[in-house]
Amino acid sequence: MIEHLYILTILTIWASLVLTLVTLAGGVTFLLTHLRRTNVARLPELSRYPRVTVVVPAHNEERVIRETVRAILGLHYPADRLEVLIYADNCQDRTAERVRDLLQRPKYAGRQVRVIERTGSGGKAGMLNDALKIATGEYLGVYDADAAPEHNALYFLVQKVLEDPERYAAAFGRNKTRNYQQNFLTRCINLEIINTQRIQHTGLWQLFKIGRIPGTNFIINRQMVTDLGGWHHGALTEDTAISFSLMRAGKLIALAHRAEAFQQEPETLFAYYNQRKRWARGNYEVLGANLKHLLDRSPWRIKVEVLYYLCTFFWFNAAIVLSNGLFVFNGLATVLQGHVPLLHPAIAMGETLSILFLLNWVAMFYLYILQMNIALASDYGQATVVNFLYSLVAYFTYSQLFIAVSLAAVGDILRDKLTGKRHTHWYKTQRF
Repeated sequence: MIEHLYILTILTIWASLVLTLVTLAGGVTFLLTHLRRTNVARLPELSRYPRVTVVVPAHNEERVIRETVRAILGLHYPADRLEVLIYADNCQDRTAERVRDLLQRPKYAGRQVRVIERTGSGGKAGMLNDALKIATGEYLGVYDADAAPEHNALYFLVQKVLEDPERYAAAFGRNKTRNYQQNFLTRCINLEIINTQRIQHTGLWQLFKIGRIPGTNFIINRQMVTDLGGWHHGALTEDTAISFSLMRAGKLIALAHRAEAFQQEPETLFAYYNQRKRWARGNYEVLGANLKHLLDRSPWRIKVEVLYYLCTFFWFNAAIVLSNGLFVFNGLATVLQGHVPLLHPAIAMGETLSILFLLNWVAMFYLYILQMNIALASDYGQATVVNFLYSLVAYFTYSQLFIAVSLAAVGDILRDKLTGKRHTHWYKTQRF
């Protein structure tokens, strides 16, 4: 029985390697095709400038809200085609006051900006549904309170949806870590984000025209969201949920790789753990709700996306946990065997299975380093010796945190199923 488990683990690792190679090939193809220098000083006029309502969700964000609002009001987009709704959502600080003080400056006179102090429920999804009811734009844009868009971000997002407005119901850009030099954790998060956006996002778009709405730096057709019934009230990952809804409707979420925003990332393990556990749990819940589409008549892209999530969050995770467990047990058994005669390694060194496991571990590590360095080389200023060294260390440390977070999220879901109560607590990500 245990040998069959070993073989299944090895086959799973091979499947993971194949999936990674396919995605990497798509990402490299996209990078070679699209990453050319753009003269941002001479951007061509768009065929039209649809009215856009930019929504800024803010819960106790007095530290960062002014910088984000300044960036939004400074976007390269006609002022008369831009409406801004800033939601101070159940705030106990000076978020709304700081925005109103900023808007008193003469250069913002006449701008279409509303500051709304909200006391409703439903979290970010509930707030977005409130905005949906009063927005006047053809498209809704979303920027979190800590995500300051680059000057041309909205231009590039609109440019992308206008390429095929019937099919492209939404467009999303790239989010960059502005505090990545703060400590080891933020540097590792920065590496993760670069790899995800430069390889995974580009690869999936290049190969399958599959995109995913992130939590910030995206625009979406307002009427399309209305037709879908809005955002799922109280969803932990409202972005993932609306992405699946769009795919079920046969629409595409287009990648606008030049649209960039700069956001803060957690600087403490406590903040990181609670943020990522919420994301993992939300993704598990959305995936569970969409598993049925593997066997129905849904568009093929949603089936690919469900399989991708299923492999990433369940199958491959289980294989990594088992593989890591075997590695640690074998190491301890080998060291302690002389002192504990009854303790034997699960896989004897030199056996075929041990050689296969070793080759798999080496291949996974090499492929990780390959894709990480390709991602860093494609991002201006990131291809440094320091980042390379951090990526080596991150593989054995930070990358393993994802497994712990995922297991904790699954544990929370199982606990809630058994008790019949939802114990989710929202931890505010600390700003600096």
